[in-house]
Amino acid sequence: MEDTGARAVAVQKLMAAKAKSGKSFSDIGAETGLTNVYVAQLLRRQAQLKADTAATLRAAIPALTEDLVDLMMQPPFRSYNPEMVHEPAIYRLNEAIMHFGESIKAIINEDFGDGIMSAIDFYCTVDKVKEADGKDRAVITFDGKYLPHTEQAQ
Repeated sequence: MEDTGARAVAVQKLMAAKAKSGKSFSDIGAETGLTNVYVAQLLRRQAQLKADTAATLRAAIPALTEDLVDLMMQPPFRSYNPEMVHEPAIYRLNEAIMHFGESIKAIINEDFGDGIMSAIDFYCTVDKVKEADGKDRAVITFDGKYLPHTEQAQ
């Protein structure tokens, strides 16, 4: 299990390097070929930086030290703080999944069969779009590989 104090310090340093770049997660994603959400996951130690991407990420965020890059290349302890669900944006995301989840599951089963959407072979993006009246909208895309349930025969 990862030391939460050490993780918090590392995330603070990673986010400071991002801030020093003056770039958004989306800017960094565009420069690196990664999704904006994956960039955020990397900088929050929720995903592992792959060797093939390290140089590109360092070019996009010049303040990343070699030590931080080395840390990012280590497998992270993927978890979340259960208190986080009280944060309003995260609470609303949970609420949306709870409200629409049963219908989404029904459509997945209808279109694909008995199975699930992978959260490992998975891409997620957040985009900002304008309504016809000019108001901002958030578009969150979950793009996961379909995994059928298997019959457990001997």
